[in-house]
Amino acid sequence: MAKRAAGFLIFRRLRERIEYLMLQASYGQHHWSPPKGHVDPGEDDYATALRETTEEAGYAESDLTIHRKQSCTLEYKVKGHDKVVVYWLAELRNPSHEAKLSDEHQDMKWLDCDEAIKIAGYEDFAKMVRAFDAKIKANEL
Repeated sequence: MAKRAAGFLIFRRLRERIEYLMLQASYGQHHWSPPKGHVDPGEDDYATALRETTEEAGYAESDLTIHRKQSCTLEYKVKGHDKVVVYWLAELRNPSHEAKLSDEHQDMKWLDCDEAIKIAGYEDFAKMVRAFDAKIKANEL
């Protein structure tokens, strides 16, 4: 059975620029990703995304405009095991509200679409970010 995880691809608008929040793990390969985490027993994906975003970035649901109809499910393998991650698109209401990192992360960056894709390094993530970015820029949220 695949491990499930959920999170938010959080973006902010700074003048004409759209930036995405990326967090660098403080463990393993120090990979970069949006806030996300494993679904706990009895918890649904959306509740997990809310909890993990608060834990990892310090943002509460009230800090975000969450686009619940804009989601993407990524499926991949981690150390030979199947993993499924559901992301929803969320906009930071106050673009100057800085994230507060937990001890699970050692760094954070706000990056444009191409920079976020480059730092993450995965093609399925790249497709998701490009699709969401196009919808944001076309005002299709």
